[in-house]
Amino acid sequence: MTAEAPRVEMIGELLVVSGDVNADSVLALRRHGEELISTVGSDLVVDLGNLGTASSVVLSMLLCWQRLALAHGFSLQFRGVSDRLVSLAALSNLDDHLAGFDAAQIQASS
Repeated sequence: MTAEAPRVEMIGELLVVSGDVNADSVLALRRHGEELISTVGSDLVVDLGNLGTASSVVLSMLLCWQRLALAHGFSLQFRGVSDRLVSLAALSNLDDHLAGFDAAQIQASS
């Protein structure tokens, strides 16, 4: 089984992340996401529903994107966050820093 190549793209009003992100692919993906985020002038929803991995490199990328959005005067809201990524964020004490990573809120909507 081959891992799906990671992608980030604007689809309508959504920034959609898909595929399997790892240490080798995260930097290029982060930079492409930053280019896309820099073109947006308002709050943005980041869809992680097709993201195939949950790791610290993914959290790092999302935090970089969030800092960039805040520097441009808008915020990011994450949706489609997997239980594994929520757990990893909670273990890293980052769940309060990423909108949409509230484990209680995700469980209530399931």
